[in-house]
Amino acid sequence: MNDTTKTCKGLILDFGGVISRTLFETHAQTERILELKAGSLDWFGPFDPSNDPLWQSMQRDEITERDYWLTRSRGVGTMLGENWSTMAEFVQRARGNGDYKDFIRPEALNAVSRIKTAKIKIAVLSNELDLFYGADFRQTLPFLENFDVIEDATYSQILKPAAAAYENCAEKLGLKPQECVFVDDQKRNIEGANAVGMETVLFDVHNPAKSYDQALALFGL
Repeated sequence: MNDTTKTCKGLILDFGGVISRTLFETHAQTERILELKAGSLDWFGPFDPSNDPLWQSMQRDEITERDYWLTRSRGVGTMLGENWSTMAEFVQRARGNGDYKDFIRPEALNAVSRIKTAKIKIAVLSNELDLFYGADFRQTLPFLENFDVIEDATYSQILKPAAAAYENCAEKLGLKPQECVFVDDQKRNIEGANAVGMETVLFDVHNPAKSYDQALALFGL
C-alpha cells in the first residue's frame, strides 16, 4: 500500500457526467421520449466541441454551466412549443419517467458498491443537483442512500471551484480535504479541488470505466 492509499479515506463524486450519463449521451432516448425527430438535438458538448460553440464558450468561462444548460433547455422547450425557464423542466421530461439505470452509469453503481463494502466514506458534491433535476428526483434514485453526504450548491450557493465547496463537503464527511479523492468531468472543478489539497481524477466521459478504475486505485481497490 502506497502513501496515497494510506491517506485517502473519502471519495467525493460530481453527479452530472460522473454518476449520471451526460444528456449528450442520451440524445436518442430524449428524442424518443419527447417525440422529437431523430437528430433534432444536434449539440454534443465534449463529444463534438467543434460543432458546439456554446459549449466552447462555457469552457472559456464566458458563460457558466448553468447558463449553458438553461439555453439548451429553452431551445428544447421551443421545439415542443413550450416555454421552459428551468433546466429541471428539461431533465424531468427527458428522464423522469424511465428507469434510473437507463441514465446512471453502471460504472458508478459498481464503484459505489465497492466503496461501501470497503467502508470508505462517500459524498456527492454538485453545483446544481436539485436545481437541474428537481427536489423530488432524488426519490427515484435509491442508490443515493449509500452516500454519507450530498452537498448541493442549489442550497448552499457555494459553487465549485470555490475552496469552501470542497472544504465544507470534506468537513461533513468528518475528513480533511487532504484525505479525500475528488472526481469531476470539468477541469476548473478539478483545479479547485487540487488547490485545497485533494487527490483528484479528471473524469473522462469518453472512458468512464478507466476514470473509475483510477479513482478506486487511490484507495487500493
